[in-house]
Amino acid sequence: MKQNYRQNPLKRLIAARGMGQVITVTVGLIILCIVFGILNPTFFSDKNVANLLRQIAPILLIGIGQSYVLITGNIDLSIGSVVGMSCMISATLMTKGVNPWVAVLITLVCCVLVGIINGQLVANCKLPPFIATLGTMTIARGIAQIVNNNYNTDSIGDAAQGFRDFFYYGKVLGVFNTIWIAAILWLIFDFLLSKTRTGRHIYAIGSNVEASRLSGINIVSTTTNAYIVSAICSCVVGLIICATSGMGTMDAGNTYEMYAVAASVIGGVSTLGGQGILIGTVVGASIWGVLQNGLQFAGAPVAIRNIVIGVIVVISVLLDVIVRTGKPRKKKKKALLNMEVKA
Repeated sequence: MKQNYRQNPLKRLIAARGMGQVITVTVGLIILCIVFGILNPTFFSDKNVANLLRQIAPILLIGIGQSYVLITGNIDLSIGSVVGMSCMISATLMTKGVNPWVAVLITLVCCVLVGIINGQLVANCKLPPFIATLGTMTIARGIAQIVNNNYNTDSIGDAAQGFRDFFYYGKVLGVFNTIWIAAILWLIFDFLLSKTRTGRHIYAIGSNVEASRLSGINIVSTTTNAYIVSAICSCVVGLIICATSGMGTMDAGNTYEMYAVAASVIGGVSTLGGQGILIGTVVGASIWGVLQNGLQFAGAPVAIRNIVIGVIVVISVLLDVIVRTGKPRKKKKKALLNMEVKA
């Protein structure tokens, strides 16, 4: 039996956590691209593909952060506000004459502190993740508003041109730096999740917290690490937005919580915890980007685009709940029937 399993790599691939849904949504992504390409041939133009990939990159990054948290069985509602906080803190520091890279470091430290607080509130203080991150969401947005006295910042200036090139305008091998940043961070965090002990602990906590605790897993540390990853990804997205606009805006990151959840759950990350792989988040973010871009080419208003994305997210979560809760019930029912037969 084991020998047959080893000889069939396709079955081994499909058996991976969440891979079944990844394959399904990948087929859906291909179909979407074909449909939008038929509706408007410029969809596949070099310029549009490059812009599409740059649109997908920030959604992929926040999707990675949310995926880490969802796999632990929690959620992070503060993502969008941390994006805004990152954008405003970095821009404010740069407009005050601080070296752009020192500003980036200070911003990263501030965002990581939010991740640590989230992890401690959820894992150590036992607050429901919805309530804990709702609170930090409001606090982070307040910080974004107060750092420049409730005003958007002025232009970060020519002195920050290197910063802007690094995070948005620059290219390496003909590919925009934003795409490289997303790809490199994806490789790092995918390795951590799939190949390290920390990653195994994250999956274990999402599958069964009590069993993980009895197994000696540090629940507080592992959960905090997941929230730190989320904060780091949000920080980078805030820096990208700052580099894109050349200024800090207090509403940066609004509704990004929705985008992060969309990228995660469409790509097969379970909202019930313990299941999902980051390659699925790539596909989920790509579907979001293709839908936004394709519907825009088709002339659909923003409201329709938002409705379509919302419907897809609801359906994805519903299917996940049905699959995850339906199977145990069937097994339990079958076991009860066997007990009655034996009796």
